[in-house]
Amino acid sequence: MKKNIKLITINDVAVAAKVSTATVSRSINQPNTVSEALRKQISDVIKKLGYIPNAGARSLMLRRSGTIGVVVPTLDNAIFAQGLAEFQRQLNQSGYQLLVASSNYDPTIEATQIINLLTRGVEGIALFGTSQKRDALKLLKTRNIPYIHVGSLSAPFNGYASGFDNREAIKLGVKYLLCQGHKQFGILTGITANNDRANDRVVGALELLSKSRIHLKKEVIVECPYQLEEARLGFKKLLLSNPKITAIICGNDVLALGALLEAQKQGLHIPRDISIIGFDDLEISRHLLPSLTTIHIDAIGMWSSAANHLTAQINRVTSLPQKIKTNVNLIIRESTSKAPKC
Repeated sequence: MKKNIKLITINDVAVAAKVSTATVSRSINQPNTVSEALRKQISDVIKKLGYIPNAGARSLMLRRSGTIGVVVPTLDNAIFAQGLAEFQRQLNQSGYQLLVASSNYDPTIEATQIINLLTRGVEGIALFGTSQKRDALKLLKTRNIPYIHVGSLSAPFNGYASGFDNREAIKLGVKYLLCQGHKQFGILTGITANNDRANDRVVGALELLSKSRIHLKKEVIVECPYQLEEARLGFKKLLLSNPKITAIICGNDVLALGALLEAQKQGLHIPRDISIIGFDDLEISRHLLPSLTTIHIDAIGMWSSAANHLTAQINRVTSLPQKIKTNVNLIIRESTSKAPKC
């Protein structure tokens, strides 16, 4: 027969600690109103009994949920996992819990996820990029919900942002390839529709190439999902469109890895035959053979700043910076070299 387990209540804690339930409640929810000695006494009893405070009751008392939401495009990419881990760490230090949702790069799904987070009482929301439906952002503003854009430096409606200029960031890699004498380029990018970061990187690359009088035809700009198999197919399309390509600019490291794998399968030597650059600087990128030249993004700093800024908004701190610029730099490794001689 299954044994019934008694649910420990705040009354049990109060009796064991020989204090009132109101004192226990204040010790949990407003610890600064209780002496350190009494707070420790109650804390010891809570641990001994295994009492878990009721989050709903706490929210009603404080009129705050203690939760913050975030919507990211996907949970598949390691760059988001790394960033969210830091975001959560910073929030936990400030006493907040994190609710995570993903949109699959779809603004309609993202708008629904924003509403779902609001119905769960989140006190603030972090959004990745700036491709959200404007009605969804207006909803946040109308309800006075603090929010911040991550991963981009600009923001609609004069909103807050923690990130970098994707157009300028990609130019670091393009400039290096131009200095290495490359003239035949291909671009392997993520789907640019509803993805301001992917689009800005393509635009930035084309801007700098154009200044060097290199104008790419649409056939050598291939869009594909951020998947290895799709990247390999994209690499094939690029070489079929222009077999003379000597340098491929990739929208992120996943695409670059797929291109590198396909190049090796086809018997091409990287970087002697083709140079490849990525974007993000994932952990695996430095361990590839050859290791990947890429644009390093300080994802930890970016998400940490976003978390601290968002909690400051919630706590009504004034004179907050509109934009928090993330450090970006080119990491030169083994996948790039001088253009091959004709």
